Amino acid sequence: MNKIVIWSVIVAMAGFLFGFDTVVISGADQQLQQLWQSSDVFHGSVVMAMALWGTVLGAMFGGIPTNRLGRKKTLIWIGVFYTISALGSALVNDPYTFALFRFLGGLGVGASTVAAPAYVSEIAPAKDRGRLVGFYQFNIVLGILIAFLSNYLLSNLGAHAWRWMLGVEAIPAVIYTLLVTTVPQSPRWLLLKGRRESAKATLHKLNPDADIEILMDEIEHAQKDHHTSNENIFMKKYRFPLILAFLIAFFNQFSGINAFLYYAPRIFQAAGLGESTALLSSIGIGITNMIFTLIGISLIDKLGRKKLMYVGSVGYILSLSLVAMAFYLEWEGLMVPIFLFVFIASHAIGQGTVIWVFISEVFPDQLRASGQSFGTSTHWVLAAMIPSAVPFLFGTIGPGAVFAFFAFMMVLQLLFVIFMMPETKGITLEDLEKLLTKNK
Repeated sequence: MNKIVIWSVIVAMAGFLFGFDTVVISGADQQLQQLWQSSDVFHGSVVMAMALWGTVLGAMFGGIPTNRLGRKKTLIWIGVFYTISALGSALVNDPYTFALFRFLGGLGVGASTVAAPAYVSEIAPAKDRGRLVGFYQFNIVLGILIAFLSNYLLSNLGAHAWRWMLGVEAIPAVIYTLLVTTVPQSPRWLLLKGRRESAKATLHKLNPDADIEILMDEIEHAQKDHHTSNENIFMKKYRFPLILAFLIAFFNQFSGINAFLYYAPRIFQAAGLGESTALLSSIGIGITNMIFTLIGISLIDKLGRKKLMYVGSVGYILSLSLVAMAFYLEWEGLMVPIFLFVFIASHAIGQGTVIWVFISEVFPDQLRASGQSFGTSTHWVLAAMIPSAVPFLFGTIGPGAVFAFFAFMMVLQLLFVIFMMPETKGITLEDLEKLLTKNK
């Protein structure tokens, strides 16, 4: 079990880089717009969102190397992309080259949301799968917190502070890349590729007390039972897992979470806080996110995925409604930050903890990477579109209307959880395949 935890933590470091890379740009946001004299539309859709469009492509096509090269080799390449992106974006002198390097980092983010949860779900025992895959989400929020803290500490370095903010990411990227070379290949992927002896050796390391031949027979039987060479996730019998992956990713982004994380200092300033106070409030958001993610991870295998989504959905609805009211009624002071802390706590304990675990569980072995790619692509297409529109929408219809819309979408999410979402805790991947796949 100790080896499983160590390998899960190492692979989950891809999540740290995901969180850091996604949020570090928020500290450089307004500096870069002033430096390059960019319009709101250009700044939002090119400078700020280019990493997200890279993430979209990384998520869309990340299933290909995850299947062909394997989970491990894909994770190594992700580390290389993060390193090059961090160094490149810190050294450039124009918005177009900057966007190109940010795009490369985005490819790493997108591919990591496919490969990392898939890998951990395939090595984890059913009773601990939620917690172990949840390490990925914990590392995301840890990366977010460290990025906010790093931005605050580096913000006084003058006109080139943004270079240090972005370049410092290369340090954890190199450490992750070296560590991930030490983990083994996924045994389920090895069996899919017919490498039975290698799979047997890895399974023995993962389950030293189990009858490995019986375990391998169960996995191979499940893989062969539904597998033909031309199967894909869009076949009718996989419709329900496909809908589940789509909807949980769809609602994740229509909570407004990425829009908020990208523009946290700007939102706090719009609420009447000074620049320094806004950056400090952003650090508070990171701490809240991490604390409630830890609570979510500790509960996900006890209460289950569905109950956490209930809690998160209700919290979303209340907090987003209050934020909208605060902007409409022009409440001053700390009201907006307090409501946004509740919003982040609701996200962390619900969607934040559940999404990567849930998507990694609902597809069978041979289609897991493709299904993960579909779910994460949905997530990242919306994550690119919504933050791109935020500066324009804030300037036209105002923050109040934007947050009111997000609150309405979370009412729809609550209905999804009540009427559609199945509970997956404590069920083996092979049994989940039988439950969720329509076989005729």
